[in-house]
Amino acid sequence: MLKKAELKSFLDYKVAQYNSPEFIATDPIQIPHKFSKKEDIEIAGYLTATISWGNRKSILTNANSLMERMDNDPYNFVLNHSPEDLSALDNFVHRTFNDLDLKYFITSLKNIYQQHGGLESIFSTHAEKDSLQAAIHEFKKIFFELPHLPRTQKHVSDPFKNSAAKRINMFLRWMIRSDTSGVDFGIWDHVQPSQLSCPLDVHSGNTARKLGLLKHKQNDGKALTELDINLRKLDPVDPVKYDFALFGLGVFEKY
Repeated sequence: MLKKAELKSFLDYKVAQYNSPEFIATDPIQIPHKFSKKEDIEIAGYLTATISWGNRKSILTNANSLMERMDNDPYNFVLNHSPEDLSALDNFVHRTFNDLDLKYFITSLKNIYQQHGGLESIFSTHAEKDSLQAAIHEFKKIFFELPHLPRTQKHVSDPFKNSAAKRINMFLRWMIRSDTSGVDFGIWDHVQPSQLSCPLDVHSGNTARKLGLLKHKQNDGKALTELDINLRKLDPVDPVKYDFALFGLGVFEKY
């Protein structure tokens, strides 16, 4: 097992290797990178993160299809759509996320921008000093305050139900973490990278266990708390930069 100083040095090296513009071409983050307006980036990022599970090629194909269905103008579509316009989303499907779920997501996002000051406002309002997990819980309550099908709720995770909330933590990393390489956007000013949690999945989880950063066996909320504590010991200001190292080692190097 590597000592703390050796582990930090090794992981910092891997962050520098993978936190680079080349990373964008293989990752779902390429979808919000098509846009320059803050709200377009937020909506494209949130919807893409929502369907970011399973085969990466399928994720990218379906996320691109989703942007095309919104005329590659996501904020305008969300804010100004009529009920008839939602027919453009008919027959969309990514695994268990279908057009009924998607139509509610668009309707809810409209409500969030019109009634709650937008996505950043919700998370910054409910953020805790060293965590956004309570803010995710509050976000889910607000997201589903309109009439909706019960089935749609499963597509927004809740950390208070012991979920690692991988996809929404990934979205938050994209929005909040600012880096010189231009991968993450850093367009949210009222939340800090120090409050972020690592997007924990099978790849980052397995790598973290091999490196001694994680003992908990399941990739759940308890594991996320443990990983948060250990990554903050390595870098309290920007702990989730190590997502690049853990993910890169797991996916690209089969570590």
